[in-house]
Amino acid sequence: MPKLLVFCIDALCASDIEFMRTLPNFGQILRHGALVEKVEPVFPALTYCCHTSILTGTYVGRHGIVHNEMLTRGGKRGAPWYSLKQQISGKTLLDEAREQGLTTCSLAWPVSGAADYDFNMPMIVPYSYQGYEPEKWLVGTATANLMERYFYKHGRYLKGPTRSLDLFTMALALDILEDYEQPDVMLVKMCDLDGVRHMHGVYHDKTRQQLRTHDEELGAILESLRRQGTLDDTNLVVLGDHGQTDINDVLFMNLLLKEHGFLQTDEAGNLVSFDAFCHSARLTAFIELRDPEDSELVQRTREFLESLRTDPEIQLDLVLDAKEAEREYGLVGPFDFVIESRLPISFDERTRGDSIWGSLTPDYHMVAATHGGSPRRQELTTFFACGPSIQPTVVEDPRSMVDLAPTMANMLGFSMTDIDGVPIKEILR
Repeated sequence: MPKLLVFCIDALCASDIEFMRTLPNFGQILRHGALVEKVEPVFPALTYCCHTSILTGTYVGRHGIVHNEMLTRGGKRGAPWYSLKQQISGKTLLDEAREQGLTTCSLAWPVSGAADYDFNMPMIVPYSYQGYEPEKWLVGTATANLMERYFYKHGRYLKGPTRSLDLFTMALALDILEDYEQPDVMLVKMCDLDGVRHMHGVYHDKTRQQLRTHDEELGAILESLRRQGTLDDTNLVVLGDHGQTDINDVLFMNLLLKEHGFLQTDEAGNLVSFDAFCHSARLTAFIELRDPEDSELVQRTREFLESLRTDPEIQLDLVLDAKEAEREYGLVGPFDFVIESRLPISFDERTRGDSIWGSLTPDYHMVAATHGGSPRRQELTTFFACGPSIQPTVVEDPRSMVDLAPTMANMLGFSMTDIDGVPIKEILR
């Protein structure tokens, strides 16, 4: 039975392929394997939504991870991020693999805390944490075998202001491959390209430097497989979770709603009451209504949002109510409207300030490039693979992200049922 190793690069763009062909390890796979040039992410194209769809083969409305944050109604900001595998509705590719008697390993994958995998080290330490006790999030959510055997050696990579999840993940991946029999299914997720693009832009020279680093990381994994004698029996998959889009401006949507009488704050900017409230998904915004059953409020909000289509500074080109979002994108969540602009702007949900517009800064919401939009955004992601189950070919037409899980399941010799995606048969032997 062939094995499967997935090397996932956060924010990998379809446009990266041309440069990746020139790199030794990515280039080798691209020369000898199959390429799905463009993969459309699910909506919204946020990391946790996309990673969950990659593994479940379902859209956001079915697996339930509607945002990185656990959004709830009530005009609430700053919710905790999703973290536990049990928060996902439905089975993942690894769940199905375990039912087939296969061994499983997941490293730095979002929403995988406390998953019943053979080896698991979730992406669960908070994004902004710079302290020296990351283990308090990992004990009980990572598998004990990895914590007991490796945390004392590699936990330092997760500590302090220079913490690096990618260094930690790579150290674990190589140790697992050397110390154990290679798992039948192994997920290795890398984060740093996403950070580089957020800070510097989609096409900045630093993205090529980071892709070189990811190529070296993959090369170390391939050499480990070669030394173990399993390289030729492994299906190697390289994929992204979403692209990114360069942005020029940040719109403080709640301040705009405030200007038009949809919400009220006190002098400190704290929310007092609201008829409509914005939850940012970066390139997209979710609009929550105080009472979705109030037909007059629904109509007033819709008319206001529709009026922003012709506002030259905002230019909304997507205004969907909840039913339309579910029908068109399989998106279900605690919101009543979804909006997106045709301009390169990001939405921010803060409720305090003197202007509805903000400048780009290193702040998480106000960086040079971002994602979270619909599949119509300019940069899609990509997928390429080689191995015993792969037919070398190029698929030029875009395919949906929900097709990836059933495709990878087929590489392992089984099928996933009751999902939204279908296998990409053109690349399978």
